[in-house]
Amino acid sequence: MAAAAAAAAPVSEAWPELELAERERRRELLLTGPGLEERVRAAGGRLPPRLFTLPLLHYLEVSGCGSLRAPGPGLAQGLPQLHSLVLRRNALGPGLSPELGPLPALRVLDLSGNALEALPPGEGLGPADPPGFPQLQSLNLSGNRLRELPANLARCAPRLQSLNLTGNCLDAFPVELFQPGALPLLSELAAADNCLRELSPDIAHLASLKVLDLSNNQLSEIPAELADCPKLKEINFRGNKLRDKRLEKMVSSCQTRSILEYLRVGGRGCCRGKGRAEGSEKEDSRKKRRERKQRRESGEGEEEVADVARLLLRVLHVSENSAPLTVRVSPEVRDVRPYIVGAVVRGMDLYPGNALKRFLTSQTKLHEDLCEKRTAATIATHDLCAVRGPLLYTARPPQDFKIVPLGRKEVKAKELVRQLQLEAEEQRKQKKRQSVSGLHRYLHLLDGKENYPCLVDADGDVISFPPITNSEKTKIKKKTCDLFLEVTSATSLQICRDIMDALVLKMAELNKYTVENKEEGSLSDTEADALSGQPSDPQRNPSPRKDGLCPLVVEQVRVVDLEGSLKVVYPSKVDLASVPPHVAVVR
Repeated sequence: MAAAAAAAAPVSEAWPELELAERERRRELLLTGPGLEERVRAAGGRLPPRLFTLPLLHYLEVSGCGSLRAPGPGLAQGLPQLHSLVLRRNALGPGLSPELGPLPALRVLDLSGNALEALPPGEGLGPADPPGFPQLQSLNLSGNRLRELPANLARCAPRLQSLNLTGNCLDAFPVELFQPGALPLLSELAAADNCLRELSPDIAHLASLKVLDLSNNQLSEIPAELADCPKLKEINFRGNKLRDKRLEKMVSSCQTRSILEYLRVGGRGCCRGKGRAEGSEKEDSRKKRRERKQRRESGEGEEEVADVARLLLRVLHVSENSAPLTVRVSPEVRDVRPYIVGAVVRGMDLYPGNALKRFLTSQTKLHEDLCEKRTAATIATHDLCAVRGPLLYTARPPQDFKIVPLGRKEVKAKELVRQLQLEAEEQRKQKKRQSVSGLHRYLHLLDGKENYPCLVDADGDVISFPPITNSEKTKIKKKTCDLFLEVTSATSLQICRDIMDALVLKMAELNKYTVENKEEGSLSDTEADALSGQPSDPQRNPSPRKDGLCPLVVEQVRVVDLEGSLKVVYPSKVDLASVPPHVAVVR
């Protein structure tokens, strides 16, 4: 007995993170850092079995470990509640044995930057019957050595929305991937930097596809059927040697709409088909005008139109904005928190009653639900008047940058994290429980990070430190009516877009509620001025027009690299596309 206890002691000492997670009943765990390499090597290149005795885990990340060659048996059985599994920049491969699944609750799976060559049944993702990943939404397999995809991928993950295959060795997609109804929710497919030689016309069966990136492959043709994808808004075929030289030139310089129209009419020499297409579009337009006129004359839908008008979102494009805001992204964030989306919203009325409180509460709820307690993404909102662009999104050592956190004095990031850790321990002692509240719940997301992400303004001040806090400099106040919004993620760009959509729509609903209810101020003007530190200025507060409307203006924000090349613009044509009937988006 004594010998057995002695043998168990080193394992306990070697993995203090697991002891802490078990003791505090944590739902998130991140294993990374230089010490991880040696411990995984000692465990045979696999994760320790004790990890799979933490059934409460919702988020697990093991990153940057060159010794990790396989997750190890017991993951699926031991972690049934996992929502996010991030195993990037390890040495997984050439296969995964045993299979990762089934993981019935998993929504995000990131296996990027490994050495995977194939994912066959029994040595791959999971079973197809029943589906091993019935709730999976985002699958990232980029930066591996995959020569083919599993034929049963669509049956294994039938609710997949985002599939990233960039930087592999694929020469074809499996036929089953594009079968009718196979992946009805897939909206983003990225397979740049592969060896793809052909794109099947069956891709038109992807009814929800919005973004397609097949740049830098070996395609010689683009099927005309691609134009039949009903929701397709963004395509990238640059770097392919197409037979149709005019089309090759178009994919390098033209907008998606023009390229799809070219495909739709059959390319050059199809003027007759183009005429028919244009005639059909004109007839449809005339028919819609006649139907709208009939509804107006009969009085039908007036109430619905009024509701739509009250939730009006107007998109202001970069070209229409005399001083658009830009976010530059440095390479340092690539391995920390690489994805960011920004937007400017003008016209919010946060002054009356509890409008500001409702706005902050809704942001907290989004963090809890869609953002999965900030593990999938983090939202930050700023008073635009205090934001000086252009902004720089970068990552720095925690001892090298300072921030004035909300409600606190200026402090270095390293010291702030240490203070929060001490506060968390004190909170546990006082309340005699293992859980903590407030910012303390997110400290584990920084575990093992050598650099911390931050957003820096033109003055050199850090205005955001995701996923922890904003700066007091750009704090939202009751007087605020113009806001800069940012969403960052370590998981995917699509998640940033989706959450930004949800945030903007929620702001429209809150604005409508404020206008319709006409609450009296919860604070006097003097008290509000004292809190905001600004004199009263009634011109700054938006008010409804004579017709009762209070539209919000959403200004596009461009995210570029340090050379100025565009990474993402929000809102693009594919954003704010699926809105409720009571919301009107004017572009």
